Amino acid sequence: MLEIIGMTVEDAKIIEDCGADRIELVSALTEGGLTPSFGLIESVVNSVKIPVNVMIRPHAKSFVYSKEDINIMLKDIDIVKKIGANGIVFGMLDKYNNIDEESLNFLLQYCDNLDVTFHRAIDESNTIESVNILKDYDRITNILTSGGKGSIRDNTKVIKDMMLNSNNIKILLGGGLNFNNIVEIKEVTKANNFHFGTAVRIDKNPFEDIDRQKLKQLVNIISK
Repeated sequence: MLEIIGMTVEDAKIIEDCGADRIELVSALTEGGLTPSFGLIESVVNSVKIPVNVMIRPHAKSFVYSKEDINIMLKDIDIVKKIGANGIVFGMLDKYNNIDEESLNFLLQYCDNLDVTFHRAIDESNTIESVNILKDYDRITNILTSGGKGSIRDNTKVIKDMMLNSNNIKILLGGGLNFNNIVEIKEVTKANNFHFGTAVRIDKNPFEDIDRQKLKQLVNIISK
């Protein structure tokens, strides 16, 4: 499975046309991705047939959220459901960089019928301990990770351990993947689920368009 970050309707159409499997829709890619506007979510969902998972992240300050932040995220989730997106992408930590289970439990109550990805906030925590917590949540379907801090290439052992301990949750590899390391990481980890952002854009520039040739090449690599 190949998920590609999109920021516009044009991105979404290119991602679908080139054969990728899913879109992670965000705004502010340079900030690591924030919640896109509702108008954009609706336009993208109505413009493509492949699944669209929407980033739910109210600010880029940290992954530690106040009660006000959590209430904003709840309202965003409710609107995403009404628009008809496939799923949501979020993650929350406490001030000690552990999973904020209180906030997670609260929001998951409202995520029925949604694909739920716990995003790379996990890489700021002890990834193995966090996977052991998240694996017991039936409503979490994916964990997006580069295996912790540092280079994804250096984290392959941790990634394999995460895959072994994740029960039915899919480990989605992303953050630092590029055309120089994807074949090696795919082979070493035996992973099947991958997430790409700037690596498929022209000049790897977050402000440029998606490079169709690059994306088609990547689709072929992942499908082998």
